[in-house]
Amino acid sequence: MMWTGSRRLATRTLVLAAVAAVVVGALPAMAGATVATPAGAWPFPNADLANTRDAVASTITSSNVADLAQAWTFKLSGKGATNVAGAGSLAANPVVVNGVVYIQDLESNVYALSLATGKLAWEYRVDVALRSGPGPDGVAVADGAVFGASPTTVFALNAATGKKIWIDRHLLNGGQGTFGIQPQVTDGDVYLASGYGSGPGGGVLLDLDASTGSVLWRFNTILRTDQGVRAVGLGSGGAWQTPLVGDDGSVTFGIGNPYQTPGSAIAHPAAQLYTDSDVNLDAATGKLRWYYQGVPNDFKDYDMQASPISVSIGGVEAVIGGGKMGIVYAMDAQSGQLLWKTPVGEHNGHDDDSLRALEHQGTLKVPFTYLPGAIGGVLSNMAVAGTTVYVVTCDLPFTVSSLSEVLGRPPKGARPTGEVEALNLATGAVEWDTKVPSLPLGAATVSNDLLVTTLFNGTLVALDTATGAIVYRHSLPTSTNAPIAIAGNTILVPAGGPGVGRDSGHPQLVAYTVP
Repeated sequence: MMWTGSRRLATRTLVLAAVAAVVVGALPAMAGATVATPAGAWPFPNADLANTRDAVASTITSSNVADLAQAWTFKLSGKGATNVAGAGSLAANPVVVNGVVYIQDLESNVYALSLATGKLAWEYRVDVALRSGPGPDGVAVADGAVFGASPTTVFALNAATGKKIWIDRHLLNGGQGTFGIQPQVTDGDVYLASGYGSGPGGGVLLDLDASTGSVLWRFNTILRTDQGVRAVGLGSGGAWQTPLVGDDGSVTFGIGNPYQTPGSAIAHPAAQLYTDSDVNLDAATGKLRWYYQGVPNDFKDYDMQASPISVSIGGVEAVIGGGKMGIVYAMDAQSGQLLWKTPVGEHNGHDDDSLRALEHQGTLKVPFTYLPGAIGGVLSNMAVAGTTVYVVTCDLPFTVSSLSEVLGRPPKGARPTGEVEALNLATGAVEWDTKVPSLPLGAATVSNDLLVTTLFNGTLVALDTATGAIVYRHSLPTSTNAPIAIAGNTILVPAGGPGVGRDSGHPQLVAYTVP
């Protein structure tokens, strides 16, 4: 997840206080289980270049998940372990290549660990305070190099030693925001983006030469001709989740929101392209191929930020997208034409407020409560396996008291909960919907007949992919708001959320294995 700026961090702190009040008690530990040596791979941020989050080589199933045992834990040190900016210390997906686990914390520090033992091989320290840029951060690994970013730099490190190969401190111009995305790297290209751009072009999408760091192309996510954008403090557009690199020569990014107030959306209505959109570009040139905008004229922080997923629907190549508006979209991969869309999680009738303002239909009266709220909907990434799309959604309303207020805040007594849902890939129809007692922030991850994720309150859960029944729970050392990775016989859990857990002073990466 991504949090930055004083307004957003203040909102985040309020939400965390609400969540902490409803944290469930500790669940039974894995007593007496046999501990196996961790093995396997998770080579890309979302398992593969298609972003499916389907751990196809996993040996973890419903028949052995109860035998999971803790193999090792790696506790962060330095500034990364003491982040108190409201988002904890870890929000990135681990990557596992050639027996090494690579992960980046929210201070932009990179760690390389032995998958077998959890021992530190090397670390690359940046120690940049979270307030200097957004997250979730995270690295990509390719051709013997580790690629990552701090808020203002992009770097390549030797994967074996952590030594710098190159570093570029001059990629962003004034007003183009900061980096916080976990990049995608393939075929000598590094695809990444800045977010929160306050200049005419907003946040930018970039393709870099993997060997030198030189810029191959840039794409502005805010059209200069659409100057209805009224960014408040944080800026507009950009991307903060890993893009999709297609086998058709394209790259697709999920784009963030314009950060405007309700008053601005009413007084200066504009589509505000390409905010809240999936944008499909020619991977070689950066030229626009198509876009699909989920929410025009947005004023509710409804990023369409989720990592797009490549799928085939009835023989048609398609892209699955979604975001914090709590809607999943299926789009034709060649034209962007909408194939289907499905609301997920809780909605309270305010879905079309931004569109109505754009079309000058009525006046929005305050106070009003909207659901999904500003940290609701599809906040962490989806998964696809077989004929099903798996989605984790956050249910927490926000109330706006003034037309000049940014985002609002959770109403008093609101209980942050969530849902895990399965959608039919061909039609978008809901196959099952399971309620969970805390925000599901570990991303949807498939392991054979299991859908695995984590809850903010510090719980690892596994659900039956056919029925949605929860078949396994385990209490983690602390809260977590980061996606997991499943490599062979191992589940890697970044337990580094804000301090509401039993070991909140020690953010850590934990490895659990089946024998």
